[in-house]
Amino acid sequence: MTEDFQGVDLIGDVHGCAISLCLLLDRMGYRRIDGVYRHPTRKALFIGDIVDRGPHVREALHIVRAMVDGGQAGIIMGNHEYNLLCYLTPSPDGRGFLREHNPRHQRILQQTLDQFAEYPEELNDYLQWFMQMPLFIETDRFRAVHACWSQTLIDRFRAEHPDGRIDHEFLLRSSVSGSFEWDVMDRLLRGTHLRLPNDEVIVSRDGFKRKFFRTKFWAETPQRLGDVVFQPDPLPEHVARREIQPSQREDLLYYSPDEKLLFMGHYWCEGVPEPITDNIVCLDYSAVKYGKLVAYRLDDETSFRRDKFVWVDVAREVGRMDAELGG
Repeated sequence: MTEDFQGVDLIGDVHGCAISLCLLLDRMGYRRIDGVYRHPTRKALFIGDIVDRGPHVREALHIVRAMVDGGQAGIIMGNHEYNLLCYLTPSPDGRGFLREHNPRHQRILQQTLDQFAEYPEELNDYLQWFMQMPLFIETDRFRAVHACWSQTLIDRFRAEHPDGRIDHEFLLRSSVSGSFEWDVMDRLLRGTHLRLPNDEVIVSRDGFKRKFFRTKFWAETPQRLGDVVFQPDPLPEHVARREIQPSQREDLLYYSPDEKLLFMGHYWCEGVPEPITDNIVCLDYSAVKYGKLVAYRLDDETSFRRDKFVWVDVAREVGRMDAELGG
């Protein structure tokens, strides 16, 4: 991210919602010139997860990559770009892939795999492009990461990878549970989480059975599990009331109010977009589930403001458009 633009427009998880993305860029004053969306004074930054789930993954990738290659946008890696890389990268022992080919993983990636079925060389080119995406961006004014800012992991990673990008060997090692590489990708791209007590299982809205729940990393003095849960699916009341144990606290982080402005995606928020805290914003508002595709227009403010959010209401605006197009 360079300083030759007057402002930065940070855009949340696209997930193949190319129509919504075009509407959002147009709403913010970007115009498509020679195949690239451009703004006369601003630059975009995508928070990852361009692929999977949505109906127009290829089109979304074309739009975003054209902007990045044309110097009109930056991008960081999301967990879905990482998952696709692992799903299609053979394991070193030759007995499979870095990400298991099971029904759950197949279901999440199916839209992307189907849309690229007739374009294998193009897909391989995008996989190479994913490897060029940094895991995070930090400027003098703000930070951006897909799911969670862990200063300890980032400091060590940056010492070994100053450009913020992984290489092939790092990718291979990241599939080994408990390795440093695993911890980096899990924490930065998936966030903090805790195991449900007593081997309990909750069924999420998308039909997955989960033994973990996503947690906040900005709760200063949480006492109970309900104080740290951060996901659309609520905890059962008896679980939410349980006190946080010392061993569980070790898996929680705290991003303090005096740290830089932080942007993230990943968490499937709902309702009207607003800051989580004065210095933390989540830009994922479930666009692919007919929620909102959201951007924040950052200028020179030092704390987040509600009036700086811009969004496309997918159910109201794009759902109607799909119907008109016979989609």
